[in-house]
Amino acid sequence: MEPLAGVLPRVLRQLGLEEGLLGWRAVHEWERAVGPRVARHTRAVAFREGVLQIEVEGSAWMQELGFLKTDLMRKINRHLGGRLVRNIRFVVPRGGILR
Repeated sequence: MEPLAGVLPRVLRQLGLEEGLLGWRAVHEWERAVGPRVARHTRAVAFREGVLQIEVEGSAWMQELGFLKTDLMRKINRHLGGRLVRNIRFVVPRGGILR
């Protein structure tokens, strides 16, 4: 009998669900990966097909983060231990306020 911890990753990979599950880890780990300065003005909200969606506190922050996009992708991927995040999409939430 094989332990679940050994079976689960293999089954998720066979079902094509591994990347999606790891992507949600990117959402969960965003704040830790990018640090407090960026985290105070952003919130990771979704991951789909290699794209991490980040809500941003206003258009000024969205513009600044656009310049940091490559570095932020490198940080989150390093934190996750792979090249899971292939793009980051910044959006200003309705009303411009992070929840």
